[in-house]
Amino acid sequence: MPRPPDRVYVLGRDKAEFDRDDGTGPTGESRRDAEPDPDDDRPPHTARIGSFLARDGSAGAAVGVDLDRPHAGVVFGKRGTGKSYTLGVLAEEIADADGVAPVIVDPMGVFGGLEAAGGRVVDPAVRPASIPPSTWPDLLGLDPASGPGSLVWRVVADAVDGGSSPSLATLREAVDAADAPAETRRAAANHLRLADSWGVFDGDAPPVASLAADGDPSVLDLAGVPDAAASAVVRAVARSLYDARVAGSLPRLPWLLVDEAHAFFGGVADPALRTLLTRGRAPGASLVCATQRPAALPSVAVSQSDLLVSHRLTAARDVDRLAEAEATYLAGDLAARLPEGVGEALVVDDATETAHTVRIRERRTPHGGESPRASRLSDSERQ
Repeated sequence: MPRPPDRVYVLGRDKAEFDRDDGTGPTGESRRDAEPDPDDDRPPHTARIGSFLARDGSAGAAVGVDLDRPHAGVVFGKRGTGKSYTLGVLAEEIADADGVAPVIVDPMGVFGGLEAAGGRVVDPAVRPASIPPSTWPDLLGLDPASGPGSLVWRVVADAVDGGSSPSLATLREAVDAADAPAETRRAAANHLRLADSWGVFDGDAPPVASLAADGDPSVLDLAGVPDAAASAVVRAVARSLYDARVAGSLPRLPWLLVDEAHAFFGGVADPALRTLLTRGRAPGASLVCATQRPAALPSVAVSQSDLLVSHRLTAARDVDRLAEAEATYLAGDLAARLPEGVGEALVVDDATETAHTVRIRERRTPHGGESPRASRLSDSERQ
């Protein structure tokens, strides 16, 4: 039986759930606690991201993404095709839903417009103790087997084992007082001073889980932050959100949305992101990785994702990475089905074992991802 035309097709929600009409969740709990909005016809806990794209180019039925359960997803697209825009649409929708909270990693400084949706742009600050002691040598570019590397490892481990939240100044004092050669102490202290200059470590920083406490978008502005520092922040945020859900100290289901995600795999953030990909759904933590370079993502990012959104791709390596998502239930070549238009995307939905072409809806908040144009600057000068 065909679905009624006024219903929203929900990606990530299996057929049995989609066809239920009793308004309850997968375990039978009510999803109608709040007074329904007469102007909002989407199902509860659904992110309405756009509409089906008909063959004649017109908009078809509305399309949403399931927010009732946690998911792992990827958003692909070459520069200028709408990748970051789509991530912003998803953030807007998560902010409007109950029981979930979006945390956005913004390496390019393009998501500040989410302040119009009640969001906040956060200068990233994490506690040094949120980075495991064994990771500190790698973070500082030190060999963990060297004198300075092993000293930093030991000093951080001693501080964390004591149950404190040390500042970098405290760690430097511990290095200066350590029983080690002067050259070793000097090198270790200099590297800790370098980390201090990044401006992202604060022993008194609020817990990371507070970013997702009220459901409003939290944008981690990493524009201009050194790569190592940005990776440290992403490592701390991803792991802390996961641990908070495991411990039961975060009542909302967090969605970590990472733009330019390829930059954070292969470094100190890699283990935490892989944990969210492979184990995050069990405690209720979602991860969406957006990138213009799919080939630079590890294979696990595609294999573990139950939602895949791909705008236009042209590089052969990136198309090959997309091909890894092909499954037996999909007929034909996914790469050949990629749309050409800006704002159009191919969506692969593992829950319903289907692929669809979708036109992403317009943002309700300002989008900062458009490239500057010299023509516009010259026009303003003439005025």
